[in-house]
Amino acid sequence: MPSSTTHTNDPQMTPSEVSLVSEEASFAETALKLSGKSDEEARRTGAVDKADEQVESLFAPRYQTINSPIHRAVWDQQLSAELFAGQDSSPEDHLQVVMEQSLEVVRRHRKEETLLDDKNKIHPSVLRELGEAGYWGVLVDRHHGGSGAPFVHFAQFVTQMSMCDPTIAGLASVHGCIGAVDPLRSFGNSEQQQRFLPSLASGERLSGFALTEPCAGSDLTALRTTAKLDGDHYILDGEKLFITNAVPGNTVAVVCQIEDKPSVLIVDLPDEENHHFQVKPYGLYPLHHLYNQGLIFRGLRVPASNLIEPSQGDGLTVAYHGLNRGRIALCAVAAGTMRVMMANMIPWAKFRRTYGAPIAQYELVRRRLGHLAGLIVGSDALVNWCSSLLDNGYRGEMECIVAKIFGSEAQKEAAIDLFMKTHGGRSFLHGHLFGDYLFDFLAPCIYEGEGEMLGMAFFKSLIKQHAKKYFEPVGKTLHRSGIKQMSLLNPRHMWQLKGPLGQYAKWYMSNKLNQKLTGRKRIQQQPAMSPVFKQHVDFATDFLEQSKFDLSAIMEKHQLKLADRQCLISEISQRIQQATIILSTSLYATHRDEIIQSAADVLCQQLTQQLKGQRPSHQYYRKVCELGAEIADGGFQSIAHLDPQEMLMPYNNR
Repeated sequence: MPSSTTHTNDPQMTPSEVSLVSEEASFAETALKLSGKSDEEARRTGAVDKADEQVESLFAPRYQTINSPIHRAVWDQQLSAELFAGQDSSPEDHLQVVMEQSLEVVRRHRKEETLLDDKNKIHPSVLRELGEAGYWGVLVDRHHGGSGAPFVHFAQFVTQMSMCDPTIAGLASVHGCIGAVDPLRSFGNSEQQQRFLPSLASGERLSGFALTEPCAGSDLTALRTTAKLDGDHYILDGEKLFITNAVPGNTVAVVCQIEDKPSVLIVDLPDEENHHFQVKPYGLYPLHHLYNQGLIFRGLRVPASNLIEPSQGDGLTVAYHGLNRGRIALCAVAAGTMRVMMANMIPWAKFRRTYGAPIAQYELVRRRLGHLAGLIVGSDALVNWCSSLLDNGYRGEMECIVAKIFGSEAQKEAAIDLFMKTHGGRSFLHGHLFGDYLFDFLAPCIYEGEGEMLGMAFFKSLIKQHAKKYFEPVGKTLHRSGIKQMSLLNPRHMWQLKGPLGQYAKWYMSNKLNQKLTGRKRIQQQPAMSPVFKQHVDFATDFLEQSKFDLSAIMEKHQLKLADRQCLISEISQRIQQATIILSTSLYATHRDEIIQSAADVLCQQLTQQLKGQRPSHQYYRKVCELGAEIADGGFQSIAHLDPQEMLMPYNNR
């Protein structure tokens, strides 16, 4: 941002107007104040924006958002294909043993029908045996009793576990990604890590993350839970809501206000409820095999040494860091859950006959199977790519948002439009996978940030640097000059804006000239690939290249009112995400087996048609139906070991 110190003597500006465009204000706070929003709205939004900037500062410049793959694909003139390709490697032997033993624990209990207790929750003995197998310590460093797994291997393991039981797979994410493990590993001091991590790795204490409150969801600045220092303890007061693993005796990272600053306390919940601590049960349709409850604190004493103090930022910084991992894990769970749906669709489609023929022979059912395969492969690609980015040191904020939104929306579509419609009325029987887990299939659209809200955050991260460099100076100049709406036909406006507009014109002409001279964005280190995937990659990169001009035009048109154009922001954000998925999926599938390549092609064709505003082609229908027929004949190898439900389940009148 240009310095504003030269403007403090401007006779048109009051002292408050000087402060609102000062260097201390965050980008979002400055933009909202310039657009006429209230001080309170600007302050709250600015606090979130500041937390985002503090998270950014934790990463070396080359790994920050402006150097992330998506940002570079839109704004840079060259692009390395390696940025969109994940890593393929095998887990180390000790980790492979942990994974196999953990899967075996769940498979055995499912077979023996001992996975759930008399309250219909995951049985404590299952959680204990998983701890003995090393399940809870996969992400904990080895010197603290865990496996120290790279995130790419953890994410792949989550997909495997979700094929056995999605609830237990989700617990791995709650415990290791968004629970107390990540704050301690990433921000805790050595004493805190030594004190807490061994018991978290062993499963002696499971963990959760207490952020949401009755009046604080997407708006994280509305926290009311407080902690006040009293000697060597904090006194914790407040209520938390929708907290998985909110069980007496567990360890929870609690986000609270300490001296009006969002902070994180690691809280060992008492083994029993008392006057100072209670859990608040409520009816919740998803996560019905887990304890997702409220937490009430009334003067609970927490050692002051349990305060997490990041070198940069505050409690929101800690929260944002773990959410990225949780978003990838969510997509990984979806990839496994959709495989279970597929494994249950195939035998039913062969068994169920209408008009004398099994429904597996009909195009509609084959299309569903082929389309489902595309959703699975797309999710696999995003999980592999995003987790590899995190392992390589990238922040990965925008990329993880893409994975979260795609995985959750794919799972929702698969459940309702593909799985339910194939099984028909039987889907609603007690004991059927769809009926029993419908809300679990839908809830991820809300988890780790509601999809459209995240889409707007994605958009802001994408335009932020460009806006600060070229449009914020325009806004400040307009504000100083008292101009409410810029007009390119007004000579006075043009004279006032000659400096910032000159810089913008230079950027625009340079990029347009480069586009005209070089044509397609040059992709460096592009692997050898079939013409089909090369066509997909070329389309995606061309689309992302053009997006910079579309984004800039939108910013120019709506100026300071852009933040109010939520529908427009959501739509263009989704389109850029779709192009990103095409690019990632194409590079992921290039060197894999034929059926995965076919599934990837089907997904990329569908997304391309959507971006072009075209109807599905005859070629697409032929390809997706052929793929569905091959899958019905057992071609999708990663579901070969899955046992489908009994074909005609007993009528279970609970």
